Amino acid sequence: MATKVHMEALSPTMEEGRLVKWTKHEGDAVKSGETLAEVETDKAVMELVARADGQLIKVLAQEGATVPVGNVVAWIGKPGEKVDGAGSTEQGATKIEGTGSKEQGAAASKPTAAASAPPTRSQPAPPPSPAAAPAPADATRVKASPLAKRIAKDAGVDLKLVQGSGPGGRVIKRDVEAGTAQVQRPVPAPRSVLPAPSGAPYEDVPLTQIRKTIAKRLAASIGPVPHFFLTTEIDMERATEAREALNKQLGEEGDIIIKAVALALVRHRACNAWFQDDHIRYWNEVHIGMAVAIEDGLITPVIRNADTKSLSEIGAEARDLAGKARNRRLKPEEYTGSTFSVSNLGMFDIDQFTAVINPPEAGIVAIGSIAPKAVPDGERISVRKRLRVTMSCDHRVIDGATGAAFLKTLKQMLENPLAMLL
Repeated sequence: MATKVHMEALSPTMEEGRLVKWTKHEGDAVKSGETLAEVETDKAVMELVARADGQLIKVLAQEGATVPVGNVVAWIGKPGEKVDGAGSTEQGATKIEGTGSKEQGAAASKPTAAASAPPTRSQPAPPPSPAAAPAPADATRVKASPLAKRIAKDAGVDLKLVQGSGPGGRVIKRDVEAGTAQVQRPVPAPRSVLPAPSGAPYEDVPLTQIRKTIAKRLAASIGPVPHFFLTTEIDMERATEAREALNKQLGEEGDIIIKAVALALVRHRACNAWFQDDHIRYWNEVHIGMAVAIEDGLITPVIRNADTKSLSEIGAEARDLAGKARNRRLKPEEYTGSTFSVSNLGMFDIDQFTAVINPPEAGIVAIGSIAPKAVPDGERISVRKRLRVTMSCDHRVIDGATGAAFLKTLKQMLENPLAMLL
């Protein structure tokens, strides 16, 4: 019996994927676990792998097409086996963005110039179909172990899209872990370049997957999350001196600000928290999200257990993660699970700004540029290196005094860097 190939949720927040390249074509033999296609998710370019042995007997989506998670993009079966070209005799046609031809399946295995053109918007897709085979009799219920359910919930994985390998098709721990740890290849990121002026009044450029996700995440944050902002100014004379001295030893890898934020969160656990629907989760571990600008958006790699790492470890890890982010090579575990975030625009000579909270986190600090300023020093005026830091707080979790206490500790640490060594 032929097996459907579904567009899988290759990242915890993925709702649709763009088929960058088919690595297998119709008629090719495939084995379970082999790469079928490269898919651009909302965060990275990842691999869609086969879940069955056989032959790729039907391809339904062209390269360049945008496909909702759960929709069928191909079939694997025996040579000559007949299948429904729409994906399912019961579900009807699978609606896929960027595919206007009824013969899209045959065309998918033969890339053309049109295949790389920006996809056009089609009618809304039907609800995603379960990827598990065999599917449970009740589509709203999935047979899974309690541990698998808990791991899937924490990782944001839809169990209906995970194929179970346990007794009777039951989803177990290794199935969920396999679904959330897809291996990435170093595929160059699709470039989001504005077209050259054509003489027309304007040009319409389709949204990339990451830009779509940013739009949805911002709407889910700045609207429902009640933000308030606290700003403090920090004397960075000693921190700058310490950083310059450390850079001679660390090769400019240390990041004293991330370290200070992590240590301040240890003392103020009320800020190291997630807002959940019916509870607040206070974290005992400190995982710092580090906002990184990439060509077509923003992504936040995570430095895990930042409070326990040395400056050299933080600096080396930050540089590695930033490089992966810009090349769209981050793995899901490298950009999910942050408990608090840091956004730094100081390198762009921005004096001060406010950042949008990344739900479910309860806070984020915005770091401006370090600049010389005239400040009172007793009866005289002296020029000191100063830094303005603004904390965005979710008022459902953090009260004004709570956020202010955190910023006070952060300020003390950066003004007296030796305090971080105590």
